[in-house]
Amino acid sequence: MKKLGLATALLLAMTGAQAYQFEVQGQSEFIDNTANHNDFTGAVQGTYYLNNVDSSKGPLAEAAFLNQVSNVSVAYNYGENKQAGERTVNHTYGVKAEAYIPTKLVPAYASASYNHTISDSKTGGVDDNGDRYALEFGALVAPNFLVAVGYTSVADQVSYDAFNILSNGVAKAAIESKTIAEDQDAITARTKYVGAIDGTNMSIGFDAGLVYGEDSAYNLGTTLYLNNKLSVGVSYMESSYDFSPSNAWGANVNYFVTPAVSVGASYVNANFKAKDANKEQTLDLDTQTVGLNAKFRF
Repeated sequence: MKKLGLATALLLAMTGAQAYQFEVQGQSEFIDNTANHNDFTGAVQGTYYLNNVDSSKGPLAEAAFLNQVSNVSVAYNYGENKQAGERTVNHTYGVKAEAYIPTKLVPAYASASYNHTISDSKTGGVDDNGDRYALEFGALVAPNFLVAVGYTSVADQVSYDAFNILSNGVAKAAIESKTIAEDQDAITARTKYVGAIDGTNMSIGFDAGLVYGEDSAYNLGTTLYLNNKLSVGVSYMESSYDFSPSNAWGANVNYFVTPAVSVGASYVNANFKAKDANKEQTLDLDTQTVGLNAKFRF
């Protein structure tokens, strides 16, 4: 019976089932700069939706958002840092819950997450551990238009957001972490909108975010859904933190081979110029990342 159930689930996925309750995502990014030439990261995320997600309307990539389906997720990311002769391996674990709550006025939104990063020095440096907690509250003030504000507590600077890495890439997640800085509280705000383009079978999506911690950063993004399966997007992020990349821009493309299986690629270019610890010379660490990802729904 177990084999029959597994075979049935696989058959439904490959033939284009229009509803799902689980999603598994895998991602890897290749990093190229003077310190991390040809390094890579690996990440995986699993999401369980409390109700079936109807993917028959609108862009497949935004089915859960369009249906306002509450969910819980777990994520893991592996990455390496190399700089000034040191090599550190980072393991980041995360758990997150999102809730959409109907009210008499507008649907309300809330999320909570916890992430833990283990930094393991492979060259005799100092090992470290870092935690972060985040809360968000908001509302869908118009159809498919979310506005949310939040609070993030970072106990250690080496504390990354595994879900941010999967959504925006390791370079932008590093900028965000350094913007908040060590042992800091941060205020966040973001908006998200997805809507159809009248007279076409296309849709458009916009998102914007703000992080205010030790320093501040903002990000902007837009995605054009050429049809329900294929999308292309661009994004830009900038931070006021002196010793992180001053800005980063990116591009991505995603395609659903079936309503249950998607593949995608991303590119991020982050500018980084800062002095070394002795303030004697300039380190040129302009970073480029190329990412590949895949999702499976059932």
